[in-house]
Order: sequence, then C-alpha cells, then structure tokens
Amino acid sequence: MPKTPADLFAALDSLAITHTTVKHPPLFTVEEARSLRGSVPGGHTKNLFLRDKKSSLYLVVALEDALIDLKGLHRLLVATGRFSFGSADLLREVWGVAPGSVTPFGAINDTEGRVTVVLDAAMMEHELLNYHPLDNTMTTTIGRADLIKFLRSTGHEPRIERVSGVAAEAE
Repeated sequence: MPKTPADLFAALDSLAITHTTVKHPPLFTVEEARSLRGSVPGGHTKNLFLRDKKSSLYLVVALEDALIDLKGLHRLLVATGRFSFGSADLLREVWGVAPGSVTPFGAINDTEGRVTVVLDAAMMEHELLNYHPLDNTMTTTIGRADLIKFLRSTGHEPRIERVSGVAAEAE
C-alpha cells in the first residue's frame, strides 16, 4: 500500500523537518496551481516522471516555469536514449501517486530505489520549495536542505543538476 499524506508528515516529523501544508481543491496542472500564488511562499514546482530506453526511471524536479529540453535531457543526465514520460500505471506502482500528484515526496514509496531524483539547480536556489504531499489537494512547503535530508532518508541521493535553460546540442 502506498504511503498516505499522514504517513509522509509523520516521516518528516521523525526527521525533525519543518513543514507547513495548505489544503485546496485538486490541482492537476501548473496552470491550476498558479491560483495559490501569494498565499503560499517559496518556489513553486513541476515534476517530470521519465523513463529512458532501458526503462531506467527519473524524476526531474524544477521550478514551474522552467524550460527543459526534453529531447536533449538524456545526454545531460547520461541516460540511455531519449526520455519518454512514465505511464500512469508505472507512476502508481513505483512512486505511489496518481498523475497530477507527482512529487519528490513519492520517494517514500520507492523502497527499491528504482527512481533517480534530479533536482534542478535553479530550483535549489530557493530557500523554500512547494510540493504536493502525495495528494494534489494539498501543497506542502519545505526547506531545500530538508528536501535533501528527506530524500536521503528514503535512500534517494538526489542529483542537483542544471536541467533548465540548457540548450540542446545538435543531433
């Protein structure tokens, strides 16, 4: 069974990680989430659940307005072949969340360590960051250092890479 938001909050508390959560109507897209601006401080984000040609899985986490070259990202991350989006079924199986609720907090469900978590360096310049806590009816704010602490506690050593604003090389 995938972990619940209550399980996540208990895990954050056990790690002495400060977090605040705001409840809201379900938000499925970055556009819908823009309605929270002003009431929730910190960097607002998007999460890309990707699979390469050899079925290696990646979660790329960046600021909501970040421009990411998906065609060339595999070279930057030294993946095998171009990325495609992971299916909804794979997302539920491995990360324990539904589409629209993708979050780095899903690492709590990936007990086999199948997903490589990539945090965009530009996003990590923000002191506070916002993610769905496994459910898109809430947004949880956490400090950037605490995000890394949480990910490490789940066995996911995050890669901090500049993935936004990087131009693709000619193929």
